[in-house]
Amino acid sequence: MSTRAELITIGDEILYGQTLDTNSHWISGQLDQIGIRVIRKTTIPDERTQILTAFAEAEQRASIVIITGGLGPTSDDLTKPCLAEFFGVGMYRNAEALAELEEKFTRMGRELNQLNKDQALMPEGATKMTNDWGTAPGLWMERNNTVFVALPGVPFEMKGLMEKRVLPALQARFVKTEIHHRIIRTGGIPESRLAEKLEDWEKQLPKHIKLAYLPTLAQVKLRLTATGTDIQKLKAEAEAEIQKLLPLIDKYVFATENIELEARVGELLREQHKTIACAESCTGGYISHLITSVPGSSDYFLGSIIPYSYEMKESALGVKNETLNTYGAVSEETITEMAENVCRLTGASIGVATSGIAGPGGATPDKPVGTIWIAVSDANGTEAKKYIFMKERKINIQLGAIAALNMVRSRLVEE
Repeated sequence: MSTRAELITIGDEILYGQTLDTNSHWISGQLDQIGIRVIRKTTIPDERTQILTAFAEAEQRASIVIITGGLGPTSDDLTKPCLAEFFGVGMYRNAEALAELEEKFTRMGRELNQLNKDQALMPEGATKMTNDWGTAPGLWMERNNTVFVALPGVPFEMKGLMEKRVLPALQARFVKTEIHHRIIRTGGIPESRLAEKLEDWEKQLPKHIKLAYLPTLAQVKLRLTATGTDIQKLKAEAEAEIQKLLPLIDKYVFATENIELEARVGELLREQHKTIACAESCTGGYISHLITSVPGSSDYFLGSIIPYSYEMKESALGVKNETLNTYGAVSEETITEMAENVCRLTGASIGVATSGIAGPGGATPDKPVGTIWIAVSDANGTEAKKYIFMKERKINIQLGAIAALNMVRSRLVEE
């Protein structure tokens, strides 16, 4: 079993939403790299009883408790006195910490007042970790086979202490458990259907290999996590399981690494020496934005037309007036002409087009909000699909763009 850690963030400002807790996110990633698994993250206010309760609960669950925040010199900084109370010890002024503070303040040309001197106070029995990046030293305390580490809440100070002091000490203190992650990116299939297809495969996974479903907009990221002591064996076992998985969901998998859909589409276009152009009505250029967010996309992206009105669809893109008047802008007939015409006008190998009702207005009984037609056209013909998404405009724009890219990916893979 991997070593278990719990993170405690202390600060009213985080609970009020005034400060974003980026510390826990970063610390989790660093611990994962050295084989330590974070099992819980807790944010608590600057209140003595809450802090003591969090310490007691964490001690029961984890071998490592990392605390950020509350080490400053003001009255609401309670981490050190709470640690002293929790461990049943007194507080004392650490001479080495005080000397370091005096040296820093002298170097900065500042006077060291009583509040600053109190930053050298620490619980008896605590090991001081010198903070080269600020004035509050870190603390290391142990009890009942659990290590408590207290760090400043200021991100760059916390990171400096973690990298230079804490991580090396944790690696020396605990037997390393290897953690190996593999990512499979899928699109075009909901999480529930994906889980259904993988149910039997998941049941036969070894106990030390776990599968997690991580859904996002119109995509599901699968994470396979293997834990053990031999990293090469874990990699081989994870790869063997992935080879069993892929045939089950092959047409939905766009990457077996953690890259975005637009990057994968770009790779396919470059591999096949093809180019792409967009005609975006309801997505308003969002597909083009995603494509061009990838470095080097000028190799394959020729450009975009955003014919939002009937007039622009007709004058700029060449959609027939008869098509628009007979079938409307949100129709298979119109979207087919849009995709084909953007290919013709730009000379692109592939044209992708969108037209729909993003909302909140513009709906009709047969075309509710969220109705979006998408077409992909190339030398082998044109494919058009109707989607019905949500009632939220921004979400519909994003879903439409992702669906369009997935249609392009499918076409490229087929060819």
